[in-house]
Amino acid sequence: MLGSDYDGQNCSIARTLEVVGERWSLLVIRDAFLGVRRFDDFQRSLGLSRNVLAARLTRLVELGVLTKVAYSERPARYEYRLTDRGRDLLPVILTLADWGDRHAPNPAGPPRVFLHRDCGGHVDARHMRCEACGADIDSPRQITAPPGPGAKSAPVPLTAAE
Repeated sequence: MLGSDYDGQNCSIARTLEVVGERWSLLVIRDAFLGVRRFDDFQRSLGLSRNVLAARLTRLVELGVLTKVAYSERPARYEYRLTDRGRDLLPVILTLADWGDRHAPNPAGPPRVFLHRDCGGHVDARHMRCEACGADIDSPRQITAPPGPGAKSAPVPLTAAE
């Protein structure tokens, strides 16, 4: 029987799952990379209940993946930004998207494309390199992520988070 945590595992993957393995956590992180910062925007994007979203955001802040920053005092309002620890998940997010596009594809095409901001070339997620110019990709600032052909609607293209 699978337990509710991985405490008994001496495994780097199990320790990582303790941080990002809860249902919805990687999608919250994905949205943070796409520039979503405010609670209502996360909720609108993800479509999950306020209490589940609040729990995920709180946990990701506690674990140092996101930081909570006030943007309004009256009323108190906060936005969530990726920390260095969170930004280090960029290769994970890109690789998961690439894996899904190759092994569980949307017939219409990928919902998002990841492009090198400098030249517009596609980002090779497996090698973290621009396919067009060969530049190494080591920061979300180097990427833009407009909707791809499989996007359900034509939302305003979001730019990867700073």
